Amino acid sequence: MKPTLSVIVAIFNRKDELFELLNSLSHQTDHEFEVIIVDDGSFIDLKPTVSRFEEMLNIRYFRKDNSGPGLSRNYGAHRAQHEWLVFVDSDVIVEKDYIANIKKDIEGIPCEAFGGADKAHKGFNLMQKAISYSMTSVFTTGGIRGNKKSVSKFQPRSFNMGVRKEVFDAVGGFSEMRIGEDPDLSMTLWEHGYTTAFFDDIAVYHKRRVDFGKFSKQVYQFGCARPILNQRHPDYVKISFAFPTLFLLGYLMGFLEYFFMGKGIILTLYGFYTFMVLFHALFVTRNISIAGMAVISTYIQMFSYGYGFLKSWTLLNVLKMKPEEAFPSHFHKKQ
Repeated sequence: MKPTLSVIVAIFNRKDELFELLNSLSHQTDHEFEVIIVDDGSFIDLKPTVSRFEEMLNIRYFRKDNSGPGLSRNYGAHRAQHEWLVFVDSDVIVEKDYIANIKKDIEGIPCEAFGGADKAHKGFNLMQKAISYSMTSVFTTGGIRGNKKSVSKFQPRSFNMGVRKEVFDAVGGFSEMRIGEDPDLSMTLWEHGYTTAFFDDIAVYHKRRVDFGKFSKQVYQFGCARPILNQRHPDYVKISFAFPTLFLLGYLMGFLEYFFMGKGIILTLYGFYTFMVLFHALFVTRNISIAGMAVISTYIQMFSYGYGFLKSWTLLNVLKMKPEEAFPSHFHKKQ
C-alpha cells in the first residue's frame, strides 16, 4: 500500500509565495495527498488565495493567533489525516514529481523522517541566486544540500522535511524554540532512536531572503540558536559549528596584524578564500554578477552567523544565562 501524505504549510502573510507553492502542488503527477494551510495570524487575508485551488487540491485552511512556525506546524500536524507529515516553507516551489518521488523513496529507504535539498530556480533574481549559493556552498556552513553518504544521519530542515505522524506525535512535535526548531526536532528524533534519511530527488526551489540586510539578520539568528541547540543536544555538538566565529575572529586578527605589524599574511589567506568562492560560484552559476554577489553573501553569512554564535556562546557559557533569558524572542510558550 502506498504511503499517504499530508503536506503542511505554516504561513505568515506571503500571499504571492503561497500562490506559487499551491500552483506547483496542483501540477503534481501524483494527486493523492492533502494540503493543510495554517495561517499564523497574517495581517492580510489568505483565504481567497487558498480558495482558488480548492477544486484542484484536497486542501484545508486554518487560521490561528500568531505563535511562530513551530507551533503552527504542530497545529497542522494534529489535524492531518495521513500517516506521513510533509513540511514545506511557504516560499518554496516544488517540481511536478515531488509527491511521487517522496512516496517512492519512503518505500525504498527505511526511515522515520527524511529531508531534501533546496536550490535556486532559474526564475529567481540574481540576489536570490547568490544567497542560495552561499547557503548551500561547500565553502560555507550552509551544508543543506546533503548527499547520499549522509543518508543515515542527515538532519532534515523544515523547508523540505517529512516525518511519520506517529513518530512526530511520540516526540511531541516541534519544541518551544522559534529559531532552530527544525534541527532541534531532528536531533530529538535521533535521541529517541529514530532514523532520518536524505532523499536526493525531492529538492525544492527556495526563495530565501531578497536582500542582504534581511539575510544577515536571518543567519545571525541561526548563529544565536546554535549554542542553545548544543546545550539541548550535547551528543551532537561539532567543532565545525564554531568555524564562522573563528572565521570572523581571524579576519579581525588579520586587520590587527596589518595595522600594527605591517604584515598581511592572514589577510592574504582570506584573499585566497575570496577567489576560491568567486571562481566556484562562477562555475556553479555561470554568471559573473551572481558570483560577485555570492562573495558578498558568503562573507555576510560567515560574519553574521559567527557573531551570533559568539554572542550566544558567551551569554550561555560565560555569563551562565538561561537561553530563555538571553534570547526571549527565540522561544514561545506552548499552547
